[in-house]
Amino acid sequence: QVQLVESGGGSVQAGGSLRLSCAASGYTGSRYCMGWFRQAPGKEREGVAAIDSDGSTSYADSVKGTFTISQDTAKNMMYLQMNSLKPEDTGMYYCAAAPWRGCYGLGLWAAIFGYWGQGTQVTVSS
Repeated sequence: QVQLVESGGGSVQAGGSLRLSCAASGYTGSRYCMGWFRQAPGKEREGVAAIDSDGSTSYADSVKGTFTISQDTAKNMMYLQMNSLKPEDTGMYYCAAAPWRGCYGLGLWAAIFGYWGQGTQVTVSS
């Protein structure tokens, strides 16, 4: 059973930075797609960034150039470095995993992910 645990959320002022972490366990395969999603109050969950086991990445247009997704395969960790944060980045951020497959260009689509973390709150004040 794949388990995901997020950490690193918090409250920052606009223009600040945060680094989210996702610790993954329960899967030893070499092929996977992992992603970060967020959900603001009253809004649908949206894909923020995704990373394939081959290292390729994808980003939502709204975060390109300011957010960076990365992974440390030796530690089974995934990260989301968020810079130049804006109030509209506020929301609950979730880590997601799709074992046994690559992203295939669908890493921002929640439906391909079968495993989710509990989320970590990010609040950006103006």
